[in-house]
Formats: sequence, structure tokens, C-alpha cells
Amino acid sequence: EGPGRSFSSGLKLRGAWTSVPMEGGAGGRTSSALFAGFRALGLFSNDIPHVVRFSALKRRFYVTTCVGKSFHTYDVNLTISYFFYISFYLGNSVPQDICCMAADGRLVFAAYGNVFSAFARNKEVVHTFKGHKAEIHLLQPFGDHIISVDTDSILIIWHIYSEEEYLQLTFDKSVFKISAILHPSTYLNKILLGSEQGSLQLWNVKSNKLLYTFLGWKIGVTALQQAPAVDVVAVGLMSGQVIIHNIKFDETLMKFRQDWGPITSISFRTDGHPIMAAGSPCGHIGLWDLEDKKLINQMRNAHSTAIAGLTFLHREPLLVTNGADNALRIWIFDGPTGEGRLLRFRMGHSAPLTKIRYYGQNGQQILSASQDGTLQSFSTIHEKFNKSLGHGLINKKRVKRKGLQNALSVRLPPITKFAAEEARESDWDSIIACHQGKLSCSTWNYQRSTIGAYFLKPKELKTDDITATAVDITSCGNFAIIGLSSGTVDVYNMQSGIHRGSFGEDQAHKGSVRGVAVDGLNQLTITAGSEGLLKFWNFKNKILIHSMSLDSSPNMMLLHRDSGILGLALDDFSISVLDIETRKIVREFSGHQGQINDLAFSPDGRWLISASMDCTVRTWDLPSGCLIDSFLLDSAPLNVTMSPTGDFLATSHVDHLGIYLWSNVSLYSVVSLRPLPTDYVPSVVMLPGTCQTQDVEFSEETIEPSDEMIEYDSPEQLNEQLVTLSLLPESRWKNLLNLDIIKKKNKPKEPPKVPKSAPFFIPTIPGLVPRYAAPEQNNDPHQSKVVNLGILAQKSDFCLKLEEGLVNNKYEAALNLLKELGPSGIETELRSLSPDCGGSIEVMQSFLKMIGMMLDRKRDFELAQAYLALFLKLHLKLLPSEPVLLEELTKLSSQVEENWIHLQSLFNQSICILNYIKSALL
Repeated sequence: EGPGRSFSSGLKLRGAWTSVPMEGGAGGRTSSALFAGFRALGLFSNDIPHVVRFSALKRRFYVTTCVGKSFHTYDVNLTISYFFYISFYLGNSVPQDICCMAADGRLVFAAYGNVFSAFARNKEVVHTFKGHKAEIHLLQPFGDHIISVDTDSILIIWHIYSEEEYLQLTFDKSVFKISAILHPSTYLNKILLGSEQGSLQLWNVKSNKLLYTFLGWKIGVTALQQAPAVDVVAVGLMSGQVIIHNIKFDETLMKFRQDWGPITSISFRTDGHPIMAAGSPCGHIGLWDLEDKKLINQMRNAHSTAIAGLTFLHREPLLVTNGADNALRIWIFDGPTGEGRLLRFRMGHSAPLTKIRYYGQNGQQILSASQDGTLQSFSTIHEKFNKSLGHGLINKKRVKRKGLQNALSVRLPPITKFAAEEARESDWDSIIACHQGKLSCSTWNYQRSTIGAYFLKPKELKTDDITATAVDITSCGNFAIIGLSSGTVDVYNMQSGIHRGSFGEDQAHKGSVRGVAVDGLNQLTITAGSEGLLKFWNFKNKILIHSMSLDSSPNMMLLHRDSGILGLALDDFSISVLDIETRKIVREFSGHQGQINDLAFSPDGRWLISASMDCTVRTWDLPSGCLIDSFLLDSAPLNVTMSPTGDFLATSHVDHLGIYLWSNVSLYSVVSLRPLPTDYVPSVVMLPGTCQTQDVEFSEETIEPSDEMIEYDSPEQLNEQLVTLSLLPESRWKNLLNLDIIKKKNKPKEPPKVPKSAPFFIPTIPGLVPRYAAPEQNNDPHQSKVVNLGILAQKSDFCLKLEEGLVNNKYEAALNLLKELGPSGIETELRSLSPDCGGSIEVMQSFLKMIGMMLDRKRDFELAQAYLALFLKLHLKLLPSEPVLLEELTKLSSQVEENWIHLQSLFNQSICILNYIKSALL
């Protein structure tokens, strides 16, 4: 533990489990015992086109987007004033990634691999269709049927409710590889197929006949869309052309061309305006006037990636778009120029994450920075509380004045590190961030959801080779500490942005600064350099207090301010834990096989959680110094952060856009943690999906009664040398000596009223313990009716058990009878032991022996003291005159004195330690 102080002091103990070193391994466990996958945050869309359907029953639109193995359904509610909001429903998950989707008024169809399923109520699988040999890439609802096309150009028509195959068509991929499918309006039993070779075919699926072949334009077809006019369809081509074609007469009506690449999606307005929208791979949308046959507007950078799908809502000036940039957007066309403006959106990061941290103390918001240059906040409660703080801009005022918000040249590089503190968020900026390859650090305002007013950097440094590498904010929110690659550590005021000094005369470290931290009282600043030195500075006067050398260069550093524990991840894949008060290494952990990317402390400081490039997340128990949990992931974790409330662990991973939440099992289940062996090999745990886990399903090894999960039944006495108390409440023994006072206080002020005569009475047998008398038939008329008074002096069960104890020397039965009685009953039983009340000297001797037995075994210690005190109070006058009782009392006196001297020494030691802790200056 290191000298100075006890490491576990100040650490709270949980009641659900105990982390202590035990013999044995993990009991065969291979998955995580501490964390269970809960759900993913920040995932809204991918490159699969969305689906829009209208519910005639509820009179509202639903938009369904795909996210990996699950889909999301958004409820679009419209009013007269076009107020728009999105309600969010989670769809069911499938075994593989969804490759295409379709929907009708009742069901949602999702294809994964060579199988597709039908979902009712957005979550219940009602039908599954199997029969394809290749991956399905097109789905088309067709009344009571569904059409599916795979990559081998095999088309199958299924009956939805019977799941039977109605028709199968096979096409030669080299001649006609199907790339688009459409059911033209009013064309009964007919479908239109587009091919990568450029030709189109019109089929009657009922008669299984090819009706007509359109020669096309010798350019691959990418999209087919029905126009508002009958017999007219729009054909999108690989060349960027949109052909408006009459399929009844095989006549081209008009042509449009976009220079942005192939057409990805087409949609028509149906609210009275002859407008067509066409998507492109670069994220732009072209708006074409069909009457004037010209381009009327361009929606540039509608998405940062290709437009996966766009749909005009029926008879509404609203356009729904989605793309692979993880965004779903709604555009409204209410301006005079016909340009769409953004109305509502659901948006996540479009590039992998670089940093995540919980914001605030309620554990409901997670700040995340991404390679796309944005800083966003995701809510763990509901998506409506998500917000984006936007891109970092080099000069916000100049950019707004010239309208260059979307220009890449004015955006800051991605954020690599940031620190946040909510203490003064309503007064000034509360977030400080350093950017990739930049010297200056930007400030951000969480309340206003925008970049702040200052760029913090030293004025004397103007070289491009120096960059900011580490940041931190004091707990008061007034100061920001920035470490540079040159070894300089500077302090800035968050309110004014003024430089408030530097640590060290010239520079704090000779190498690059890998981490900075400030304690909770702004007394101590800790910095770590790449040269392998850890330095402690006085925060106020910037003077070096202590410097220590590490075994290896530090990779990152994390401070738990409440407990003063500092975690260091080193380049040799080990972890060192320091106490900042004693400045000593108190724990060292090793076991990772790759670079340690991030560290996180539990709120109470008991656990240290590490994420490494070896794809493992490990939990280390600091009091015992053992590895207590580890699980393996299929993607390396880059960041890990623990909720301030301790309910969730959040992780981000390589090449993933979402934040993954893991619930803390120890909060709602009994978890017995044992140290894992050095050769422990964890199994791969799948990342949680966007569907919230309702019931946590435990694996078989967790359910089976192993050594790890067997509930511990405490014995009546842990050890024969330990003094053990009873489990009886204090009311049973604490006031035995004060019963006379209690009776006086409870004496009634008025005499009791005589109750009315009862219509009948139940006969009882007289005695100390009342019993109901069984009815007896008296057949002898000459039997005497005089009551035998001898039965009034009968002995109680307690006296009988004491008499038996004199013979067999067993008093457990008598003690159990006494435990069942209340204070008044106990006094009555002990008073009846004297010869004047029906007892005897032998019974009193037996009672004293019972007390001696209790003291010898050191069980029911407080009961023995209370019963003995009451016995002495009641029979003090009788005891000196009986030599037998005096002999027993002498033995008891020595036993009581011996036990009490031992307890008194332990009490004195505890009181001494407590007084020292209260008064000593640590």
C-alpha cells in the first residue's frame, strides 16, 4: 500500500459484494460479470435508403431507417402550421446487418443476407422468407405479395401471409442484371425492372410474361421512380442523367443532367408544385422544375456523404433525406425561391469518435468528439435531449459574415482531447478542447451549444511544429491548464481567456506533455512528460514541489479528484496508481497486450477500468489490487468513461460511429467478484445494439451454481473466540431493568370500564400460559364440583426445561423459550423461579448454569447480560442466604469479568484511533 496512510480509507464498501483476495480462479466464467450490453447511442442512419409509409388508421407518416442489425421507426406528426416532431421507436434486431428495406401500410420488411423478415408493430417478427442463394438487394411490396431480388438477378414473388413462393424469375447477369425495381401506378400485376446494362423490362407477374423491353440509354440504371402523371416514370442513370420517360408509348419526355455523379435517388413533389429532386453521391440535391425544364435550385452539402434516399411526403412540402453520414433530415419548402430549409433532424457523428466523456453529475449527457470535426452531446435518457455543438470554426464572426459555414477551409481540425466542467457553465465557456495539429485550444459553451469566444495559446510561440497535447479544467471552472508538445504547461482564465502563468522557468518537461491534472481544491497540479517524469506543482505560485521518475513513458493520465488517486497508463502496457498526497505508487497492474487507450474510475474510486488495443476492457479492484473482470470485444475500444452515478459504462470503438452503453450489473444483481487468474482468457462479447435491452439474459455459466455465484449463508457464530450478539430487536432485552418505571408511566388515568357481558365465553385452563379447555362430557352426576387449587401452582414450560437441564446439562430449549417472550413475560418467568412464587433453589441454580453456558460459548452475549441483571435485581435478597447459588454466582463473576476486559481493550483501541483521525493533521 505504500507508506503514509491506509489506501482503503475513504473508499466506500458496497453491500452487494465484497472484493477480497480469495483462493481459486474465476469459476469457469468467460464473459463479463460486471457489465452487460445495454444499448448504442448516436446511431440514426447508414447507406441503406430509408422507407416512408403512411398509416391510414392513425393518419400519419412513419420514416424507417436502418442502423446495422436493427432499424428505427420515426413517427412524423404534422399539423396545419407544419410543426414537425419525431417520435422514436426501436425496431427489432436481426442476426446480420440489414442490406435493404421496404414497407407497406402494415409491415416493415428487412433483408439480411439471403433471408428477409416481415415485422409488425416495428418489433415483432411475423414472417420469415427463405429461398435465395445470394444476398438480397431489392425488395418491392406488391399488394398481398412481396418481390425480392438478389445479387444473382433471381427474382422471387412471395405470398406474404402464407410465406409461399408464388413465382421465380431468373435473369442472366451478363445480359440483364437487375439494379432497380418499380411497380408503375395503375399497371395491374406489372413491374418495371431496370438493369446495370441500361435496358428496362416490363413484366406481367400474374401471367409470367415479358410484355416489353425498353432499349434504354446504354448506361446503367440506378433509380426508378413513379411520376405524379400516369404512365410516366423517372429513370436515374450512372451518368448523372435523369430521364422522364413515358412507358406506355416508349417515349422520352425530357432529360436532366447533374454533374455530381450517378443518381442515387429520385422523388417528386405531390402538393401542386411540379418539382423533382435528385440525389447524388457527393451529398448534393438538385431541384428541377418539370414545367420550365430547368434546374431551379441546388441543396449543396445536404449530407456530407452520398444521399442514400430522399422522399417527398405525400401532399406535403416536406422532403425526407438520409445518408451514410449517420443523419436523417427533414427539409421544408416554404420559401419564395423554392429552396428547402432544414426543419428537423436526427444526427450523429459521420466519422469515428476520438474522445467521449460524461458531462455533469447526473450521468445523463455524454460529450463526444469525432474525426468529422464536430462536438456533440448525447442523452442516455431520450434522443430529444441530444444536441450538437457544431464544427469548430477558425473565425466565427468572419465566417458568418461571408456565409462560409460549409467551407472546409474555415473549419478547425478534429478534436483530439477535451475537458469539461459544469460549475460555471451558465457564466462562461465550460469546455476546453485541443485540435489535431493545432497549437491553440478552443473553448466551447455547452448551454449555448456553440464554439466559445477564445482560442487559448501562448503569444510568444508562433511555430507550427508545436501542438497542444493535454488539457484540463479546474473543478471550480475558472482555469484551464494546457500542455504542449514542447513541454510547456500554461494556465488560462476561462472567463477572460487571459494567460495566467506557466509552470517551470522555461518549460515544465523536456519532452511532450502527455497529461495534466488539478486536484479538487486547486492546490496541486500534476503533469506527466514523455521523458518519463511525473511532476507535482503548487497551483498558485507554479513552484515545483516533487518530481518522480516512472518505469516507462506515460501514455495518458487520469485523476480521481474525490479520493486523490492518480491513474497512469504507461507505454509498456502497464498501469500505475499513485496517491497524490503521499506521492507514492500504491498499485501496479499489468496484463494488457497492446497500447492502453483510456482509463476510467468508478464514482467511489474502488474500480479502475482500462481499455486497450488488445480489444479488452479490464476492471481492476484497487483495494485488493486484483483483476476482477475482463471482456473481449470484436473491435478495439478507444475510449471508456464511467457514469458519475455508476449505472453505466460508455465505450467508443475503432471505425464505429456510436457510443455503446454497458449497464453495471452489481447495481441490480448480487455479484460476487473474485480475482481472475493470470492465464484468464475472456470470450468475445458483442457490442450492444440500438434496441434497449429490457431483460438482461445471463449466460449459462452465470446461472449455474458455481463457486462464484453461491450465496453465502452466515453461520450463527463465525468463530468460537468471537463474541456474537443475538438477532433479537433491542426492545426484547434493553428495557428489562426499567419495566417498573415503564409500567408507572403507562398506568391508566381512569379505572378500566367493565365490558358488557358477553353472550358466551370460551373456557380456559388456569395457569401461567392460558390454554383453551377442551369440552368434557361429565357422565358422573356424583362427581364433586369443588375446584382443585393444586393446579394453580403448576410450573411453566420454562421451569420444566430448566429442571431437565440440571439432568442432561442442555439449556438450548429453555433459552429458545425465553427468546420468544416479551419483556413482561421474561420478568414473570424469572420472578416465578423463587420458592415463594412456585419455583425452587434447584431451578434458580439451573438458570445460573444456563447463563454460564451462554458466556462460555460467547453467543447471545447481550441477552446473557440482560437476563443476569434482571435475575439479580429480582432475587438479590434471597441469593446471599443460599450457598449453592453463591457458588454459581462466583463462577459467573469471573466469566463476566474475563469477557468484559477483552471487549474493553478492543473498545479502547478503536476510540484511540478515532480520536487520532479527528485531531491529527494528515
